[in-house]
Amino acid sequence: MKRREIIQGAAAVPLVIANDLLGARAPSKTLNLAGVGVGGMGANYLKELSSQNIVALADVDSEFAAKTFSQYPKAKRYEDFRILLEKEKHIDGVVIGTPDHTHASIALAAMDLGKHIYCAKPMTRTVAEARKVTQRAAETNVATQMSIQWNAKDSHRVLTEWIADRAIGDVTEVHTWSSRPIWPQGIERPRDSPPVPDHINWDLYLGPAPVRPYHPAYHPFKWRGWWDFGCGALGDMGCHHFDPIFRSLKLTAPTSVQAEASGLSKETAPKASTITYQFPKRDGFPPVKIVWHDGKRVPERPAELEANRQMGDHFGGTLYIGNKGKIMTGGLGDGVRLIPEKAMQAYKRPSATLPRSSGHYQEFIDACKGGQPAGANFSYSGPLTEAVLLGNVALRTPGERLEWDPNKMAVTNMAAANAFISSEDRIEW
Repeated sequence: MKRREIIQGAAAVPLVIANDLLGARAPSKTLNLAGVGVGGMGANYLKELSSQNIVALADVDSEFAAKTFSQYPKAKRYEDFRILLEKEKHIDGVVIGTPDHTHASIALAAMDLGKHIYCAKPMTRTVAEARKVTQRAAETNVATQMSIQWNAKDSHRVLTEWIADRAIGDVTEVHTWSSRPIWPQGIERPRDSPPVPDHINWDLYLGPAPVRPYHPAYHPFKWRGWWDFGCGALGDMGCHHFDPIFRSLKLTAPTSVQAEASGLSKETAPKASTITYQFPKRDGFPPVKIVWHDGKRVPERPAELEANRQMGDHFGGTLYIGNKGKIMTGGLGDGVRLIPEKAMQAYKRPSATLPRSSGHYQEFIDACKGGQPAGANFSYSGPLTEAVLLGNVALRTPGERLEWDPNKMAVTNMAAANAFISSEDRIEW
């Protein structure tokens, strides 16, 4: 072994011991999991992980979470995840299903205690948070997984194998479009201040976000459009759409991003947007332009697509443009096909070269028990989230082509844009 490898191996030993002392379980044992934010998507995550022990639940809205509370009657209930982490020292992992603005606070606190993390997408609300959470996951050596469930599907591997087989030659341009948003965007803050319902702890809901009065315009679900709480249509679906693009084209950080939008607002994401990313040359891959479309915007229909065929599916779609052909998929990467159909029929498909998945949630369970890292672990989904969320920085500075330096974590040609790379949390958070 090289000297550096020996040192790194030695440095990892205390982490293993620490995790054991903090309650990490042997590979053969059932995991003890806690859910934070369990009234919406968090309930779905717990259902998929219910082969394990769901021992504690936390939610700031007891009414919204009531159904989930009733499904796990033995699980201890909390409002504040910080108290849950303080008292439930025996848990192995935390399942995060809260709005985007609290993902980082919960993940960082749990990882500092050696707890494994399953987190809703996007991993965080800001680019800087994504970098910090990714680094902390590496430092603490916990198992992680971000909720891009299609990452485990065979279709993503098929696409990667076909791109590697040069089915369409060099891919130089990709368009991906989403059916989102399906909640209000391009609106201003409500002016009235109705009373906070008894079943909601509004201060805990706000968490690290700036203080504002309660309003049903934010909770539940509609928070996605508000910059203080969510990441808009791009944040909601971008990690899903970009995942197969990142995997198949081996992308890292973009060199620039530029956005154009309609229905702009300082408070919320726009009604519709088009965001153009430029990625540099990679080993074996030329530079590539990736264009995101939402709000019912779609790219120009390719001439190769037969008149009776739909572009994409109800999630949207993705079009890969190479110098020798085109591939179209559904919005989340399903239905990988060369177009036109005669090109698909003529293509001699390569043998499978990539290992298939045991399933998105099973990957996380296995990783927590000492198995291989999950496919959407933070070392992969962190950089993916950073790139996606740079699109939101561009939406806050529409029309400007932002040059990005990932090492400096900064926009280099427009200092004002850097105000949107991170956020200032409330002091108590």
